[in-house]
Amino acid sequence: MTRYDLQCNIAQTLNVIGDRWTMLILHELLVGTENFNEIKHNLLGLSSNVLSARLKAMEEAGLVTSTLYSAHPPRYSYALTNAGKELEHVFNALAIWGSAHLNPCYKEVVDAHTEEAVEVVYRTKDTKAITEELIIRPARIEQ
Repeated sequence: MTRYDLQCNIAQTLNVIGDRWTMLILHELLVGTENFNEIKHNLLGLSSNVLSARLKAMEEAGLVTSTLYSAHPPRYSYALTNAGKELEHVFNALAIWGSAHLNPCYKEVVDAHTEEAVEVVYRTKDTKAITEELIIRPARIEQ
């Protein structure tokens, strides 16, 4: 597994979710799949060893929790933590990009009531004002 030793939010996020299969496993959990075998069944080509390793790594990173539901043999259900659920915006942004640039397009993100396609919008945290002009700057670190 590649690890980035860079002081960069993107690099450090990729250290958590950038391994092969991780994003697809997270997406399965996001859409409600909880069982190891169901996740494996839904992701053709994913081996049990890799799935087990990815789930363990995601649990260690605080994205996933596991709950033992059968002792013999041991079986676990998996769920996203709040930090894991907050990745939904990342998945939506990827799906929106895909609907604009992939042919064929497999999924689109739409309004639940009108079924109109949506787009990504940025709002400021404090005032909630919509903004289109963004910059990326060094974070202000509290001391």
